[in-house]
Amino acid sequence: MSNHLGGTHPRRHHALLEVIALDPQDAVAAQNGGADRLELVTDIAADGLTPPRAVFAAIRAAVTLPLRVMLRHHDGFAAGDVDALRADAAALRAEGADEFVLGFLTPDGRPDLTAVRALTDVLEGCRWTFHRALDHAADRDALRKELAALPGGPDTFLTAGSAAGVAEGLPVLLDEHVRTTAGEPGYAPRMLVGGGLTLDHLPTLRAAGLDAFHIGGAARPHGWSGPVDAAAVRRWRTALDGARE
Repeated sequence: MSNHLGGTHPRRHHALLEVIALDPQDAVAAQNGGADRLELVTDIAADGLTPPRAVFAAIRAAVTLPLRVMLRHHDGFAAGDVDALRADAAALRAEGADEFVLGFLTPDGRPDLTAVRALTDVLEGCRWTFHRALDHAADRDALRKELAALPGGPDTFLTAGSAAGVAEGLPVLLDEHVRTTAGEPGYAPRMLVGGGLTLDHLPTLRAAGLDAFHIGGAARPHGWSGPVDAAAVRRWRTALDGARE
């Protein structure tokens, strides 16, 4: 049976809770509140960019949770300087990082497979999440199937079901979960629900069988200018444990 520290599914009654962390203080609070995994970013005003190697090292020393590190150099979903991203990925791997988050689109909304392949070459053997670029793709189903054909593809999709957030994307999330459960091509990666997610969404999502959730601002009662609050994370942990399948 898998436990919550790995990249595989935890026991069915334990939903995975991933929390965005910007620094060691955030990471410790999230761990104390019951998070299962952290997504590490910097510059949240740009929707989360690659953190410095030293920040990763400090967070790694502060907590025992799995860490997924963002690979992204600017706002939006264009890859930009792929060589620089590869260099960052290699440096972070040398520091001990072994799980990542990335996702790039071409100007016409298709997955940028050239950029993704260039990074997965560096990330060989690492688990990684394709982030909410999925929600901005021209064709979600086609994107999933194109990524499924890549060696070393993602084990997770972070998605709200819609670029507008979970409230709008809920029907898509429920439909895609059915397709995941059915084992359709392109739907093997785990669905990690995030983007405008609220506690009110959990009963419906958990009843449908979704079991992985991602929060950022919801863990910060004072907004992004304030730190992660362990009590806020604990409310999510309690809600998830109380809204089991």
